[in-house]
Amino acid sequence: MTRPLSLALVQAPTAPSHDIGAFAAHLEQLTRIHRDTHLFVHPELHLTGLGEATPDETAERIEALAQPLDGPRDRALAELAGDLGRWLVPGSVYERGADGRIYNTAVAYSPEGRRVASYRKVFPWRPYETVAAGDEFVVFDMTGFGRVGLSICYDAWFPESSRHLAWMGAELILNLVQTPTSDRAQEVTIAKANAIVNQVFVASVNAAAPNGLGRSLLADPQGRVRVESESSETAVLTDVIDLDEVAAVRRYGSGGVTRPWMQYEGEQSSLELPLYDGRISSGRWAPASVATAAEVSA
Repeated sequence: MTRPLSLALVQAPTAPSHDIGAFAAHLEQLTRIHRDTHLFVHPELHLTGLGEATPDETAERIEALAQPLDGPRDRALAELAGDLGRWLVPGSVYERGADGRIYNTAVAYSPEGRRVASYRKVFPWRPYETVAAGDEFVVFDMTGFGRVGLSICYDAWFPESSRHLAWMGAELILNLVQTPTSDRAQEVTIAKANAIVNQVFVASVNAAAPNGLGRSLLADPQGRVRVESESSETAVLTDVIDLDEVAAVRRYGSGGVTRPWMQYEGEQSSLELPLYDGRISSGRWAPASVATAAEVSA
């Protein structure tokens, strides 16, 4: 391995009472058990779940849970990541934007105690999810490792989301999920498919019962499942992946054959995309350059 990244996918139910203190205590315990793990990832709305709220109660609870991005919850999470010296994606949270609207927003923190990325869910689960939609895709660099893209639950159903993250240079896509419905079976297939067609690692981290059906998994750039949960029980899935595998699969092809990112190499052409009022251009098709191990370590 030349760029090893150890990660833990925490398949857990919503944190009780939205208690940052309890969350911190649990994470501290996990870091003691998994001492060499660099990155800890939690499910969608892990700290701001709604429990058994009725439709009328849901809106009130979301209003009560929403905070500005730089509010007290953010400061507590940044401090926690810094104290533990770990990369932390604590799931997504309800964010009250400067425009007054509420977003479902994934956040990521560095071992230095800084928020390094925030991503507003571009595809809320309509008509059930009433938050505002985000309008941009987000990647962030893990210093010393590589580039990571953020995705939330239903985003995975839209191939444009994962494609854009891969095009922006993501080598690992974190899809944070809270799915308690029977379509989790399809989501498992979609996670593997997104890994295959974009030649990236994909981690789909679902909530455990009673908030989700579990079945979290990590797929490699050829869609092979490296680690998975086959139940809805609480679990911590750990693995060590080599992000240089992304570049290797793209160079030599999936199964040693297929290289979709090289489709337009040396060819001047374009394809109109009426659905998007846009086009695929050969000059813009290739993803952002993936750093070499030497560059990342610098």
